[in-house]
Amino acid sequence: MSLTEGQVLGGLFGVCIGDALGVPVEGLSRSQLKKNPVQGYGYRHVFRAVPPGWWSDDSSLTLCLAESLTSGSLDPSDIGSKFCRWLYEGYWTPGGRAFGIGFTTAQAIERIGEGVPPPLAGGRDEYSNGNGSLMRILPLAFYLFGREEPGCLEAVHQVSSITHAHTRSCIACFIHVQYALNLLRGDSPQESYARMRQSVSDCYREGPFLDELPHFERVFGGDISRLRESEIRSSGYVVDTLEASLWCFLKEKTFAETVLHAVNLGGDTDTTGAVAGGIAGLYYGFDAIPGEWTERVARRDDIVSVGKKLLAVY
Repeated sequence: MSLTEGQVLGGLFGVCIGDALGVPVEGLSRSQLKKNPVQGYGYRHVFRAVPPGWWSDDSSLTLCLAESLTSGSLDPSDIGSKFCRWLYEGYWTPGGRAFGIGFTTAQAIERIGEGVPPPLAGGRDEYSNGNGSLMRILPLAFYLFGREEPGCLEAVHQVSSITHAHTRSCIACFIHVQYALNLLRGDSPQESYARMRQSVSDCYREGPFLDELPHFERVFGGDISRLRESEIRSSGYVVDTLEASLWCFLKEKTFAETVLHAVNLGGDTDTTGAVAGGIAGLYYGFDAIPGEWTERVARRDDIVSVGKKLLAVY
């Protein structure tokens, strides 16, 4: 089985569109968005006035990782270099300037700029568990497609650790990548969920991982899609973002329904939208994304170009 253009472009555009839909409403509450929900581009509020279709750091760092992987190898030094170019030079931004930068991410990239090796740059304390590595990890699923799981675990932890090195963030990224890999293999959303829970549990049977697994009890303890919306949190905490994105994808039946539900949960809207949009995009495919969204997203042609380069390599 090979990757398809629809999967790769769907995943990249899914991240960028979910991000772009969420950027204008980041920080608004769920109750505010219930009254005036996001339905497409063009939503305005005073704290984040950007042109329709512009995405933020979530997509920028995703595209930096994707571009690095077009070399055919996993090179943390190159990834770290691209992250520095983004922060300091506006590389892979829609308007030439980085914005929406998380504190932990900024600190890690500053360390890289000071000469710290990228795999050692990420925050390692418990307070360094924002969603800044989860939001950008999806392209790794394309790189890992068809590879053995032990190598997958090491690769995901290494790439997460560039900005977020705490075990909890690494586990969240591995859950997300494993779920994406199952979808890429052709499993249904529920089949992918069941397989992911089993494979991830098998990989984290011992060592320091065991102490962290209780934080993922709602992912592994049953079917998270059975929870009520009121039980789903949409903050910037990595576990909340993982749960919310899985919940939206498992509850909804189209790409548009998934990302709009994710964004309208409120809170960290751009990242919840980006993470949910990435898995929905690679599952439903590029052609299932509304054309108005793909045509008007910032740097559309550049996203297509890096996606096609990825496909050519993997």
